[in-house]
Amino acid sequence: MYSFPANKQCDHTQARSEKSRQSNDKAQNPEESLTIMKRGQRWRCLVPLTFFFGILFYCNQSLWETLSIGAKPINNVIAGSGFRKLLEENGKIIDKSHPIGAIKQFPKCVIIGVRKCGTRALLEFLDLHSGIQSTYHEVHFFDDDKNYNQGLEWYRKNMPYSLPGQITIEKTPRYFISHGVPYRIKRLNSDMKIIVSLRHPTIRVISDYTQIYYNKLMKNETPDRFETMALDPDTGELNMRYKALQISIYHHNFARWLKIFPKNQIHIVDGDNLIIDPVSEIRKIEKFLGLAHEITYDKLYFNTTRGFYCMRVNSTMERCLGASKGRRHPDIDPNLITKFNKFFRPHNERLFKMINRRFPWS
Repeated sequence: MYSFPANKQCDHTQARSEKSRQSNDKAQNPEESLTIMKRGQRWRCLVPLTFFFGILFYCNQSLWETLSIGAKPINNVIAGSGFRKLLEENGKIIDKSHPIGAIKQFPKCVIIGVRKCGTRALLEFLDLHSGIQSTYHEVHFFDDDKNYNQGLEWYRKNMPYSLPGQITIEKTPRYFISHGVPYRIKRLNSDMKIIVSLRHPTIRVISDYTQIYYNKLMKNETPDRFETMALDPDTGELNMRYKALQISIYHHNFARWLKIFPKNQIHIVDGDNLIIDPVSEIRKIEKFLGLAHEITYDKLYFNTTRGFYCMRVNSTMERCLGASKGRRHPDIDPNLITKFNKFFRPHNERLFKMINRRFPWS
C-alpha cells in the first residue's frame, strides 16, 4: 500500500486541524454567524428585485424611447409606440396629478352635440386654454337614466380636477337629441352655457355613415351600402326612418333647447369652418365664456399627413386626434347627394329663422 511521506502527512493533518479550529470558532461566535446570515438574505432579496426591474424596463422600452424624442415632432414617432398610442386612443393625455387647491367641480359649460360635427376636435382645442378643464370621456349623465339616478355626486366625481377660477366643460353629443336633457341640465344650473356645433346636414349624414362603415370593416363585417340605408326600398325616396337623416333635421331638436335656455346662453359653432379655420371659431367661444384670447395658430397647425389641424402641447410635443377621425368618406352617388340637399333646404330655412343666423349650406 502506498503511504504519504511523513512530512506531507503532517501538513494534511495540520490543515484539517486548522479547519476544525476555524469551524469551532464560528460556532462559538453566534453574532458573527448572524451577520453572515443577514448578508446572505440581503443578496437573496436583491436578485428577484433586479429581475423585476429588468422586466419592467424591457416592457416599457418603447415608452422610454418615445419620451426621449427631444425636439422631434411626435408625428414622427412610430404609431405603435407607447406614448403615441395613449394620445390617439384616449384623445388626450390623462394626467392624474393635479395642482394644489384643485377640486372636482360641476361643469359651467356643456357641449351638447351634434354628433359628427367636430365636437371631439372642438373639446381638444378648448382644452389648450389655461382657463378650461375638460372631461376625458363622454359622461352621458343627463341622457342615461342609469347614470342620472346615481345622483349629482356621481356626476361631479366624473369631472376633472380644476382650480376655482377655471371652467369645467363636459361633452356628450347625444344630449342634443335626447328629449329630457334640457330640463335636467337647467335643474342643475339655470345659468349653464351651452355649445352646439353644426355642419352641412348632408355632409353630417355621410360622416355618420362613414363611422359605421369603418367600424364594421374593423369587425370583419360587411357594411351596408349607403344607398341601402338612405333610400326607402319601396318608393326610392329618402328613408325617413334613417336615424342619421333625422339627426340632421336640426330645427326639430333645437326648438326644444330654445324653450328651456335663452339664446344668449347658447353658442353655435360653425362645424365646417372649424375644420378650415379653427382659431376663428375658438375665439368666438372664448368670448362667449368670458375668457382671454389664448388659442392662436402657435398652438394649432395643419397636419398635411392627417388632413386636419392638430395641437402643439408644448415646444417638443404635438397631438393629433385618433385614427378614427378625419377618415375619407366612401364614394356616394352625386344624384343621391343632390336629393339630400334638396330635402334639407326647407328644414335649413326653418333653422336659420329660429336661430337668426344663416349658414352657406345651399
